[in-house]
Amino acid sequence: MKVAIFGAGAIGGMMGVKLAQAGADVTFIARGPHLAAMQANGVIMHSGGETITVHPRCVASAAEAGPQDYVIVTLKAHSLPGAASDIASMMGPNSALITGVNGIPYWYFHGLEGPHQGRIVQSVDPDGAVSRILPPSQAIGCVVYPAAEVVAPGIIEHTYGDRFSLGEPDGTRSERVEAISKLLISAGLKAPVRPKIRDEIWVKLWGNLCFNPVSALTGATLDILTSRPDLRALCRSMMVEAQAVAESLGTRFAISVDKRIDGAAEVGVHKTSMLQDLERGRPMEIDALLGAVVELGTLTGHAMPICETVLALVRQRAREANCYA
Repeated sequence: MKVAIFGAGAIGGMMGVKLAQAGADVTFIARGPHLAAMQANGVIMHSGGETITVHPRCVASAAEAGPQDYVIVTLKAHSLPGAASDIASMMGPNSALITGVNGIPYWYFHGLEGPHQGRIVQSVDPDGAVSRILPPSQAIGCVVYPAAEVVAPGIIEHTYGDRFSLGEPDGTRSERVEAISKLLISAGLKAPVRPKIRDEIWVKLWGNLCFNPVSALTGATLDILTSRPDLRALCRSMMVEAQAVAESLGTRFAISVDKRIDGAAEVGVHKTSMLQDLERGRPMEIDALLGAVVELGTLTGHAMPICETVLALVRQRAREANCYA
């Protein structure tokens, strides 16, 4: 079984290290100093007081990697349209694409019964550009829970977490999703197969759609966002608006709004990824985390005045900082 990690940064690199350590045939696709360091010294990961070094195949392009059985993509959502053609060069008729990408996935309406089945989500798949190149039928959903960071070229710091929930868009337990689940489990990761992967996508997104943009607007860390009454109320209102949209599309939330907020509070003093991107002058995942949610609200006829307001503000903040993808 051949597995490629496309854009082997922090999360993809962590998965790849574990797979390589377990003896899997894994190829890292990266670029720049990170690629050069991995090719020269192997991939080094610090995790739980242990240092792991592996020497997988590391290449600069998808074309060099060649056809794969599974391609794991852990890019920022806004990078996927531009990378789709490269990814497609590794995809054969029986290949599967593991989309470990935050927010609403480009394949969201594939296999989802109802009036919107097969619909394009413009915010993450403009004019169907991604779907035409990477057919949604090849995609397997993946919700990423670990935290990791590339602290230096070729060196990954794994902070916490080892779960990657998987699921077919149509809810079936296919041979391909069972096979990649078993492979990841053999590598020491938790990789449950979920019949309703969108439920988990929404629970994670529930926090990201509010905490990320509000933190970018205010500079506040998670502990402040979840403890200051005014900011907590703002985030909660955004979550309630989003919950109505998700439930109208068939999603069921296993926890309450307040329990989700309390779970985020337990993380403590933490800068969201959007705030980190803003501070570093990098493109922010605005459309996948909030723009797509507002788009789905319009589609389903749900008013989202608070989400729309925050979306307009964070888009302008990103434009001013030249961080709007």
